[in-house]
Amino acid sequence: MSQTPPAPRRRRWLLPSLVGLLLFLGTGVAVFWGDLVSTALDPKVPFQTYEPPPGPDYGKDAAWYLRPHAPSPLEADVFFVAPTTYDGGRNWNARLDARRANRQFEEVMAPNYVGPFVSVGRVFAPRYRQASLYTLTTLREDAREARQFAYGDVRDAFRWYIDQDNGGRPFFVVGVEQGGTLAARLLADEVARDPVLKGRLVAAYLVDTVVPADAPPIAPCVERRQAGCLAAWAPIHEGDFDAAARLLDRALVWTADGRLDNLAPRPALCWNPILGAVTDQPAPARLHLGAANATGLEWGARPAFMARQVSAYCGGGVLHVTKPKSSSLKQSGSWADRRKAPGFNLFYADLEADAKARLAAWRAR
Repeated sequence: MSQTPPAPRRRRWLLPSLVGLLLFLGTGVAVFWGDLVSTALDPKVPFQTYEPPPGPDYGKDAAWYLRPHAPSPLEADVFFVAPTTYDGGRNWNARLDARRANRQFEEVMAPNYVGPFVSVGRVFAPRYRQASLYTLTTLREDAREARQFAYGDVRDAFRWYIDQDNGGRPFFVVGVEQGGTLAARLLADEVARDPVLKGRLVAAYLVDTVVPADAPPIAPCVERRQAGCLAAWAPIHEGDFDAAARLLDRALVWTADGRLDNLAPRPALCWNPILGAVTDQPAPARLHLGAANATGLEWGARPAFMARQVSAYCGGGVLHVTKPKSSSLKQSGSWADRRKAPGFNLFYADLEADAKARLAAWRAR
């Protein structure tokens, strides 16, 4: 006849089993958390049948993050295309009034990425129906179409700016991450084809952006005394060759007919912000002018610079950057936040100095 084990013995086996189950489930969630979040951000409707949010009217200030009206002693302008701040979910493309996305631009992106250029020009930064973060995590055709759709707003904003606000002044084009990809097409379609605009372009900076080295939209910046040129780079941690391979394998660049297509196996352009040139020469940390974490600072406040934080070199089409020493220069936040442009700028002071040098070179030219 079978006997029932005493209750204390059952409890002794039950506790380790529960602990093991919880560890197993926790490990599974940790491993697949990115996939789970990415799936949650999928609009789950084909882009072809998707109805985008209402578009901007660039004649109204509400369609701009930044649009100065007061007279300025600055000689130039800066046309800034913002990086991704919208995670996704119901929409492929963000509403212009998406509160969290707009707040992230104002508190994180503008202080860190517009800040280096406020000393050289008036800043014009349009709101646009940006493609969601989800579109940057997949190579689906829907995602590509959402990103191509976003370009239409940026193009319209630039045309409005040139026709109504620029007044014949020299200008910079600056784009970060998704904004850098859109700015690359803007340079090819609107600037390179217009000799007058091309002559007024001081320089273009495409931050965290992959651009084909064999067909850049305009000539690359090969020295600091050069004007009217392109500075584009995509950073990785030094020596992380797996990350470099993934970055280039998944990079999308514009075709001649306005589609986003895979870069591979073409080479990518790499400009070194410390040296101010497209070169494979290494830049030691002693030449690094300064990083900054300007997140949360009031607009216009100048952040403290942290010099000699990183060294960098171009290799295989990407910028290999050493890990910074300061804990304030490390990516943090949610899964989504860690996949957007960081809440700091490793080359803040370097870009500020470079932009001033380009403007001086443009004047001399």
